[in-house]
Amino acid sequence: ASCMQHRLVVRDASSLQILQLYTCLDQIQYIEWSSDSLFILCAMYKRGIVQVWSLEQPDWHCKIDEGSAGLVASCWSPDGRHILNTTEFHLRITVWSLCTKSVSYIKYPKACQQGVAFTKDGRYMAVAERRDCKDFISIFVCNNWQLLRHFDTETQDLFGIEWAPNGCVLAAWDTCLEYKVLLYSLDGRLLSSYRAYEWPLGVKSIAWSPSSQFLAIGSFDEKVRILNHVTWKKITELDHPATIASKKTIVYKEVEKSPTVDSERLSFLPTRALASSLFSTQSKYEISQVPVSLQYIKPVADRANPKVGVGMLAFSADNCFLATKNDNIPNAVWIWDIRKLKLSVVLEQLCTIQYFQWDPCQPRLAVCTGSSRVYLWSPAGCIVVQVPGEGDFQIVSLSWHSSGDSMVLLSKDHFCVCYLEREEV
Repeated sequence: ASCMQHRLVVRDASSLQILQLYTCLDQIQYIEWSSDSLFILCAMYKRGIVQVWSLEQPDWHCKIDEGSAGLVASCWSPDGRHILNTTEFHLRITVWSLCTKSVSYIKYPKACQQGVAFTKDGRYMAVAERRDCKDFISIFVCNNWQLLRHFDTETQDLFGIEWAPNGCVLAAWDTCLEYKVLLYSLDGRLLSSYRAYEWPLGVKSIAWSPSSQFLAIGSFDEKVRILNHVTWKKITELDHPATIASKKTIVYKEVEKSPTVDSERLSFLPTRALASSLFSTQSKYEISQVPVSLQYIKPVADRANPKVGVGMLAFSADNCFLATKNDNIPNAVWIWDIRKLKLSVVLEQLCTIQYFQWDPCQPRLAVCTGSSRVYLWSPAGCIVVQVPGEGDFQIVSLSWHSSGDSMVLLSKDHFCVCYLEREEV
């Protein structure tokens, strides 16, 4: 599904043929599929309205108007039949039921980076709250929205919460001014508290491994610390130095080359699309000899949100690899072998890393850098894929299909779908 101003376009994922075309009441600012792909919501935050469309019954639609309370966020519950709307100034979260048309209210939600988290099985929801100048967490049962547990947290300014994939442990972390990661059980018991150091800037990013065995914490000191699920103690620290010296680490360096095509010898005048592919610079990967010095950028200390520390973390689907990005070295992706807890590969790009994401089915990483190329890494090696097309298609984000056979590549105002050939067994 994609949106353009007032219109919502639903296409077939394999052929991109238009299946449905819907017209909303105002400019669409957010869209989200229900978990069973039968409904899709369109949020229009400026007007405080959410419209819901049905794929099975195109004539059916639903409009939710928050009125004077306003709207700043909207999302589906895991069952795909309830919608959670957050009002302006985070006064409350309204839970709307599409089946019974009933309404439930959750008061005092906290305005933070990640204040609502669902377990993977969709049974429980955790909400970060702020009341009387203190932080709290409430856990709700999603089938009837009854409060299961409510407890205060030992945080100065709670910044985010995230469930482990198995739904047994909830991680909560403090603002960057206070290094603190808290781990709670489903019944609200504090299992462990972790602090790596005291005074400098603290936690910047967090990622659970798919098996729930590891919790990776990216910090402003350019290190990743990994906690284990048995004792919740640190098992290793992963450094991100500007110089790669180990001979056991493979460094893939992106290099550009200009094609040598003599236009005077061409017996025909190429079309614009062919000319752009013939004469544009091409890139490829070369293996660098260690030691390798990476481009290191010293952050500006007197500005807000300094580009420093590990800001991106992601585990592979098979639990074997961890990809990281250190914002001080913006052109590099670090790939760690979790089985050995060692650095395996570094991808050194020509441009700043915008986003990366693992294939949901196998250890294959896709990277984009704001150029018209997508970069793929697997244990077998690296490739660079040039996106064909006219104009300057700058990829700033991407998203894998759940089957791993294709991915959506996004620029600021365009998108394309990249299909990958499956190896025949």
